[in-house]
Amino acid sequence: MALKKSKLILISASVGWLLMVGVGTAFLWNYESRPGLAAAASDSWPTDSRIQRAADRATLVMLAHPRCPCTRASIGELSRLMTQARGRLTAYVIFVKPPNFSDGWEQTDLLTSAAAIPGVTIVRDDGGVEASRFHAATSGQTILYDSEGKLLFSGGITSARGHAGDNAGRTAIVSLLTTGGAEQGETPVFGCPLFARTECATGKEVDHEKNNH
Repeated sequence: MALKKSKLILISASVGWLLMVGVGTAFLWNYESRPGLAAAASDSWPTDSRIQRAADRATLVMLAHPRCPCTRASIGELSRLMTQARGRLTAYVIFVKPPNFSDGWEQTDLLTSAAAIPGVTIVRDDGGVEASRFHAATSGQTILYDSEGKLLFSGGITSARGHAGDNAGRTAIVSLLTTGGAEQGETPVFGCPLFARTECATGKEVDHEKNNH
C-alpha cells in the first residue's frame, strides 16, 4: 500500500511539473511571438528629419531602444542585410534617449555592435524627436525609402523577439534592393516600446543614473 501511494505521489508530482513546464513554455512563446506597435510610416521621407537621405541609393532607418535585449537580434540581422545589400544601401540606426536620462545612458553594447557594422551611421535621438518624425513606437522598427524618398518597406527584420535568422522583413528588403519588388512591404515588429523606462525582457526598472556607461 505504501509503495502504491509513493507511486501515485511521484506520478502526480511529475504531471504537475510537466504542466508547469508547458505553461511556462507557452507563456514564453506568447511573449516572443507578440509584436509591438508598428509605425505608421509616411509614404514619403519626412522633410523635417535631420537624417540625410541618400540621393543615389535607398536609405534605411532603424529605430532602437539602447537597452532592449530583443533588439540585439535586429542589429545582427541588419549586419547580414548590409552584407547582402552590397553597397546599394545607406543605413542609420537611431538610438532613442528618452527625456531626463543622463548623458551616456545610451552607450550600451547594442550601440557598439551597430556602430561596428560597415555602412551604418549611428544617431542619438534626444527626446525621441526623430522617432516621432518617423512615427515609430517599437525598438527594431525598420523603414526603407528609395532614392527619391518614396516609402518601400516598414516593419521588423526578425521573426520574433530576440530571434535571429531568416525572416520575411530582411528577405523583402533584399528583394527590393536587388529586383525592385517584394512580396510584402510590411512585417510585424518585435521589440520593446521605444520610450520604455524598463528592460522589456524582465520588466526591471532601469536606473539611468547607475546604468550610465
